[in-house]
Amino acid sequence: MGNLRAAILGAGFIGQAHIEAIRRLGFVDVVAVAQNGQEKAEEAARSLNVPKAYGNYMDLLQDKDIDVIHNCTPNYLHYETSKQILLHGKHLLSEKPLTLTSEEAKELYHLAKGKDLVTGINFNYRQFPMVQHLRGMVREHDLGNIRIVRGHYLQDWLLYQTDYNWRIEPEYGGRTRVIGDIGSHLFDLAQYVTGARITEVLADTSIVYPIRYKPLKGQQTFQASEQKETEPVEIKTEDYCSVLVKFDNGSRGVFTVSQVSAGN
Repeated sequence: MGNLRAAILGAGFIGQAHIEAIRRLGFVDVVAVAQNGQEKAEEAARSLNVPKAYGNYMDLLQDKDIDVIHNCTPNYLHYETSKQILLHGKHLLSEKPLTLTSEEAKELYHLAKGKDLVTGINFNYRQFPMVQHLRGMVREHDLGNIRIVRGHYLQDWLLYQTDYNWRIEPEYGGRTRVIGDIGSHLFDLAQYVTGARITEVLADTSIVYPIRYKPLKGQQTFQASEQKETEPVEIKTEDYCSVLVKFDNGSRGVFTVSQVSAGN
């Protein structure tokens, strides 16, 4: 059959990581990228050595040479783009979160269930060798009964009041930030490793900086701002959150996530 042919929607920070990972597989070729506008798409294709560039993802969906699409667009675009990918009969790997609301996620779930397509949400930490090893230890009962699960995911890339990114804005990143952005990984890992499902949560959230200073020119994720021209923006998404959790097997847990913890 030859190699699978993949396309990337969104060639920013995470899209570039997908391209790097795909090229290491050996049986998949990255044949196209889509960006917002033809000029941006062609620039991305040249820099990433990808043969095809689309300034409109709907045009990409008409390309019969593409088997699978990686949806690496910003969070607020996931629902509509993933829906169109499925409707056009393409296999789909979506970056998390699948959507910004549970209603949208449920709709995509039922749509995918009715299609003869391979679909998935990318929680990449599952594939780390240490995570696989730990999961195996749990499955083999090397650790006995799991009664308490503790975890943290700490970052410092938004430590300063002048640090800014589109993920901060709820209309683009969703109403929750640290829980939706990195806490989702922690919730997924806890359930993946233990095999238990989280049934109840109690969260304490904090907006450390009620006002941040947004650069007038956009920048990539994790990139420190050196711009002097900024504007004050009221912050409505959390910088920090701790969560008490209960699992369906009776075990308990506590998770802490932060994007303002220095040294992480």
